[in-house]
Amino acid sequence: MASETRCLLGVENSALGRPWRDRLDAAGAARAMAIAQQTGLSDLLSRVLAGRGVGPEAAESHLDPTLRALLPEPFSFTAMREATERLADAVTGGETIAIFGDYDVDGACSSALLGEFLDYCGVKRLIHIPDRITEGYGPNAEAIGALAARGATLLVTVDCGTTSFEPFVEARRLGLDVIVLDHHQAPEILPEALVVNPNRQDDVSGQGALCAAGVVFVALVALNRALRERGYWRERLPPDLLLGLDLVALATVADVAPLTGLNRAFVVKGLALMKARGRVGLRALADVAGLNGPPRAYHLGFLLGPRINAGGRIGDAALGARLLLMRDDNEAAGVAAELDRLNGERQALEKGMVEEALGEAYKSLGAAEEGACVVACGVDWQPGIVGLVASRLKEIFARPAFAIALSGDVGTGSARSIAGVDLGKIVRAAVERGLLVKGGGHAMAAGVTIRRDRIEEFRAYLEQAMGDKVAQSRKEAGLAVDGLLTASACTPALVEEIEKAGPFGAGNPEPVFVLPEHRIVEATPFGDDHLRIRAQAGDGARLELAAFRAAQGPLGAALARARGERANLACTLSLDHWGGKARVKARLVDLAFCRPGGAA
Repeated sequence: MASETRCLLGVENSALGRPWRDRLDAAGAARAMAIAQQTGLSDLLSRVLAGRGVGPEAAESHLDPTLRALLPEPFSFTAMREATERLADAVTGGETIAIFGDYDVDGACSSALLGEFLDYCGVKRLIHIPDRITEGYGPNAEAIGALAARGATLLVTVDCGTTSFEPFVEARRLGLDVIVLDHHQAPEILPEALVVNPNRQDDVSGQGALCAAGVVFVALVALNRALRERGYWRERLPPDLLLGLDLVALATVADVAPLTGLNRAFVVKGLALMKARGRVGLRALADVAGLNGPPRAYHLGFLLGPRINAGGRIGDAALGARLLLMRDDNEAAGVAAELDRLNGERQALEKGMVEEALGEAYKSLGAAEEGACVVACGVDWQPGIVGLVASRLKEIFARPAFAIALSGDVGTGSARSIAGVDLGKIVRAAVERGLLVKGGGHAMAAGVTIRRDRIEEFRAYLEQAMGDKVAQSRKEAGLAVDGLLTASACTPALVEEIEKAGPFGAGNPEPVFVLPEHRIVEATPFGDDHLRIRAQAGDGARLELAAFRAAQGPLGAALARARGERANLACTLSLDHWGGKARVKARLVDLAFCRPGGAA
């Protein structure tokens, strides 16, 4: 990021209250030039790569990441060797294996990934996804008892289990061995199980950025190898593990894992696999979601992921995993339609809860909106939607946010964080202090269970624990801009060039471009709180932009004032393939008015 003292186009306080800065400082600009000179890539693509920390020596491998180069040795994960041997014993011994997954996208994908491998092996497997309301997060004794009663001798938890002490005592009592394939932050003392988790404190794999599905994939690489060494594949071909990368990609994006290193390779290869529409369940889900053209990371995070999550939030939590394993088109179409319906219900519930949460948030922060963190509580809120409410609060107030659903004397909630504030670590410390009944998560998201009478104490603890970190993060915050463009330059060819540096998401931010001094021709509402903007450059070229969920906020207010005026427009660019023809889609992310003489 450029010098703190110099703002791009002089924008110190945009419509959203942010300074604008060139993503490249002097060293970054020199790196971009070196990339262009040494690789022959365009200046614009070189700038985008340099702005994401890529140097000339790594540019080509970044554009084409390979599993061969990035996949780690599985046994570098602590406890992976022991877990692999126990899994191999279960497969070769014909045991019944129970899979216990989380109720979100990562849990569904992880369960389906492992279940599909076991199906190929011909091993009997059971899958249990807990009900968010009646069972809560993670393994529980009653469900484990039911799995044992159905003949399971090995329990594998995916995307959960790292802190499940008491349930695993019950599993042992019932004669089940336990393997945990997880990625959430771990306490120093672990439950009695084979815990494979790159975020356990004694793990040295360096793969802490993986989601659970990524951990499961690495475990399957190890298991596949172990079965080959035992001669298991002599009479049949081993499975093609690469065919599961669509699930790993979906989970990686939906769980907001950073799209760097191995994760980037997972998503690049997974998106290419999805393009072929080979998985029945994903094909049905893409159709009900209206996904047209080649899938992008955006589609995984905002079209497919929310529909799978909808089952766990307000419906049957097992629907997502079941859909991903289906082989019948008609059956998959029915489940996909039900998930789409549930997603519509979820959107309506979320809207009402966000409005209520905003009122409480403004009241708790005060007129000056001071405070390190937003904590909003609501009686009888839908527990499955509080994570989405927390995300909206984080977006609006640009600080970590907790949304807690109260029922009686207890509240269950979710939290979302901002860059530089490790939420999982803060929540684990609150559990150890006795402020929370339970809680856990990772850097950017966490879940909590809290007694109603401890909420104010917890709020005070959060202010103390994250105050300095939030202040520093907000001080450094600003809109990082990758370059200046005009409306006429925003062509499909240019967007295709930019997208070579994708997929974009966490850890590999989507490029932002500014259209300087473009006149706002019109700004009209559409859909639910969205705005459609037409902007015109000085040469007469026009570009249509969309501002999502902006009509009632500061961006909407600024656009209302800007009609007919010149403004600097910050936007992202993508391609729409509706009708088989590519056209540019621009999303407005901020604006700043132009003062006389062209300065912002």
